[in-house]
Amino acid sequence: MTSSTIFSGVSPISLPAAATGGNSPLTLRDMLFFLRMRWRWIVATTLVFLAMAGIYVLSAEPTFVASTQLVIFPQVSGTEAQRSFAEDAFIEGQLEIARSSDVIGETVRALGLDTDPGFVDQAPSLQDRAKNWLMGISSESDPESQEAVGTGPRQAQPQAEDDRIQDRAIATLLNMIGIRRVGSSTIIEISAAASTPQRAVDIADMLARQYIQKNIAMKANASRQYSEWLARFVSEQQRGLAEAASALASFTSNPRDQFKLAELQSATDARRTLYENTLNQLTEARQRITYPVSDATIVSQATLPLSKARPRSALIIAFASAVGLGVGLALAMIRHAGDRRIIRPHQIAESGGLPFVTLLATSRRIRNGHPARFLAAGTGSSTAAYPVIPGMAELSATVVGLRRKRRVVIGIVAVNPGGGASTIACELAVLSSISGAHTLLIDAAAQKSSLGKSIAPHSSTGLVDVLENGELIQTAALALTPTLKFLPLGKVEAVTPAIRLSSRRTQLSFAELKKEFDAIFVDISAFSASPDANAIAPELDGVLLVTSHGRTSIDDTMRVIDTLRNVGAEILGAIINHAPKRIES
Repeated sequence: MTSSTIFSGVSPISLPAAATGGNSPLTLRDMLFFLRMRWRWIVATTLVFLAMAGIYVLSAEPTFVASTQLVIFPQVSGTEAQRSFAEDAFIEGQLEIARSSDVIGETVRALGLDTDPGFVDQAPSLQDRAKNWLMGISSESDPESQEAVGTGPRQAQPQAEDDRIQDRAIATLLNMIGIRRVGSSTIIEISAAASTPQRAVDIADMLARQYIQKNIAMKANASRQYSEWLARFVSEQQRGLAEAASALASFTSNPRDQFKLAELQSATDARRTLYENTLNQLTEARQRITYPVSDATIVSQATLPLSKARPRSALIIAFASAVGLGVGLALAMIRHAGDRRIIRPHQIAESGGLPFVTLLATSRRIRNGHPARFLAAGTGSSTAAYPVIPGMAELSATVVGLRRKRRVVIGIVAVNPGGGASTIACELAVLSSISGAHTLLIDAAAQKSSLGKSIAPHSSTGLVDVLENGELIQTAALALTPTLKFLPLGKVEAVTPAIRLSSRRTQLSFAELKKEFDAIFVDISAFSASPDANAIAPELDGVLLVTSHGRTSIDDTMRVIDTLRNVGAEILGAIINHAPKRIES
């Protein structure tokens, strides 16, 4: 047999002979067909992306985030608009101070992070790498600086190594923290990410405390500088006051001009007032040095996070699903657009201009572990006992319509071997005989005689012998039923029977057979395996072309159609065999 399966669910589809110009619009049916054909690509790609996302979620180190909040007290004055602008600028400045390397470095030293190998040597995450790349920051150490360290003085190498470790720890911590202003308020939030909840809390709280210490130190340093300047200014004022008091005392002991006396008295009083005010400011500045007050205070310390912040499993899975679905659709569309295999009837109908295309779905009917066999000659079986394939009657009805148009001798040829042409020829012959028509089934498939081996494996004469002696037709044609006869192939020598029939110099004539039989079906070798189809097709009333769904390409099919038409054959229609149930439906 050319096919080990039995076919069912035949659905003849009449289609136009040729498509009119232009592309047909995309319909909902086309989209549903695309999804039915390519859903495996879409599902497989989506599953691959989901698997990658699942592996990442399961293997990625969890990250916990803790946050500390501080309130800022801006020291600004002026009009409402000026205060608003100055307040924003002040808070932005405080945010930059909190992000400064001094604050982060003190946090690293306070927590001993620079001596923790797991912290210093940890590889940056994919998100951190992307952020560093976008910001133009390299997480790797500078090769030139390492080379310089290696070639420098030996006593400087330990210090340089410590500095490098310190810098790496600062860079690592900088990637782990986030500092932002909460809305338009004067509250800032310091968040820290770490591999454990407790470390995240420690980093957030310590960073807030180090920021406050930095703010206090900056204010104390400013007050110290101001105090030093005031001390010098007080000394100058003290000397000026002494000189003015001395001049006033000298003039008072010998007054000569009352106006001059009043002027000296006023200058002395002014010097004394300036000196006293400056002295008070100096005292206040020294107090600020001794008892500094920060511009920020902690309003909410960090608490232990109850769940991990990253990786966000639900978001990652949803994103992977969306990306996988999109990529799967794109790959499926590319595959669908470039697929030259026959999967829909209109591919042949539009390209080949055929009057009809029939789909045959596959149904594996197993008997005792083996497919159902053909009728065997001499077994006494009747057509009523033959397992007629459900749905094949519809195809047979189409062939009956062709017979009314005097298409009596019909050849069945497959594009490639294994297309099931022998099975289809046998089924059509059986159904034709059941309808009451005297039917002859001829095995002309010299390349692989499946019908002869299955129906009459022990026959001594066949088509080859009848071509030499036409009288042998009476004994060579085996009666399977009262209305069905089978002519086996016989023993083929050099030239196949199909080529000999094309010479028209044989003892067998289709014209004579038409007088005895109402329908004649000829099983021909596959086109790609033998030239028999080209030789015998012009002698037949028509040819049914058999293709395999998802295996035969449209290019090969069109080449067969064009070749057969060039030799004068009439293509009655095409059959798409082995079609899945979802396509046939």
